[in-house]
Amino acid sequence: MTGRTAVVLFTRDLRVHDHPALAAACSAFDRVVPLYVLDPALQKLSPNRTRFLHQSLADLREALRKRGGDLVIRRGDPVAETVKLARKVGAEGVGLSADVSRYAHRRERRLRAECDRHRMFLRLFPGLTIVEPGALRPGGGDHYRVFSPYFRAWQGVRWRDELAAPKRVRLPDGVDPGRLPDPPKGDSPDAAVGGETVARRRLTAWLPTLDRYDDIHDDMAGDETSRLSPHLRFGCVSPLAVANRAGDRDGPFVRQLCWRDFYHQVVAGFPDLSTVAYRRGAREDWRDDPHAFDAWAEGRTGMPLVDAGMRQLRAEGWMHNRARLITAGYLTKHLGLDWRPGLEIFFRWLLDGDRVNNSGNWQWVAGTGNDTRPYRGFNPVRQAERYDPDGAYVRRWVPELASVEGKAVHQPWRLPDEVRRTLDYPPPLEVPGADPVWLR
Repeated sequence: MTGRTAVVLFTRDLRVHDHPALAAACSAFDRVVPLYVLDPALQKLSPNRTRFLHQSLADLREALRKRGGDLVIRRGDPVAETVKLARKVGAEGVGLSADVSRYAHRRERRLRAECDRHRMFLRLFPGLTIVEPGALRPGGGDHYRVFSPYFRAWQGVRWRDELAAPKRVRLPDGVDPGRLPDPPKGDSPDAAVGGETVARRRLTAWLPTLDRYDDIHDDMAGDETSRLSPHLRFGCVSPLAVANRAGDRDGPFVRQLCWRDFYHQVVAGFPDLSTVAYRRGAREDWRDDPHAFDAWAEGRTGMPLVDAGMRQLRAEGWMHNRARLITAGYLTKHLGLDWRPGLEIFFRWLLDGDRVNNSGNWQWVAGTGNDTRPYRGFNPVRQAERYDPDGAYVRRWVPELASVEGKAVHQPWRLPDEVRRTLDYPPPLEVPGADPVWLR
């Protein structure tokens, strides 16, 4: 077989547009083997995300086949399977998108050692963030600890050029592409579908609302957020492509994309973000109350907006961002329960669940992370009256309260006794020693 060959190992970058590793390989090599390895260690984490992943792989395979190639599927240890395939096709090396998690770093170290042993190169590429985690460093530190100065520095960086999808991908002869897994059912009946095709269509459909983003993104009943987070989590759409389509670097939507970059550089410097409090001296005196935790996780706390958010999570594998702040704040600041089990519940259900952004956001709300005001709280009644003023979001997800009109739905404990008895809805959880003014 003549010509040069390279392997591109896909991970959290399941797309053909603006994929630096794929573009570089297709430009420099005669043959390219796009590879995804189904790691048994990752397949057991979440039925929702497993389903989304398998849908995204099917879409990626179709996109590569349209360009003359294919997505090669293997099962097992990603390092062993990658090196085995690379040696079989006579590849000179492997291209891979750089990542920041502990798992990704272990994979990279092992893969580099095996490539060195077999005289192959391993090259890492950008693509999972807009600005690479190590590109911005404050004076006297390896990463920014506070978002605002990071955002100012981030705004001044020249972004890399967005790359077109390769026109042609040529696979070596005789490579068995392997069988795609059938997507499992998943646990959330109304979960979004994965894949680059859906992601790009979603972005195009949502962009006309961008000029109203600052006014509509907190409207919980209106639900006009981009809902791109699952597609960004799996790399079905490039964050750079999303930012370029959005345009204004100073705008509130692009600022949200910067938060994503911010937490990637935090995890690069503090890999234990999902298990260890980031802020020194942060609270560790969390209560132990399994009954309250289960009620929170199942959406039966008696606090309507909290229950609505948790039920949306289970139904869709997604939750409105404002509801995420309120539900997480209720667990940690009102119930006084540890943020880490709460993180695991979100990670269990969310299509966009990842250890980087989810952990950073949970620590921010709990007051253990990068928030400069760690003692801030979210009064769920006040939040409900501001962001769901007529109660439409609550009634959508808590049907027991569908008959309660107007903003009274946010405080059902204040309804007359004869009305409350007909609702089949629990009273608010009681917390020893707490005196929540919103229950009065």
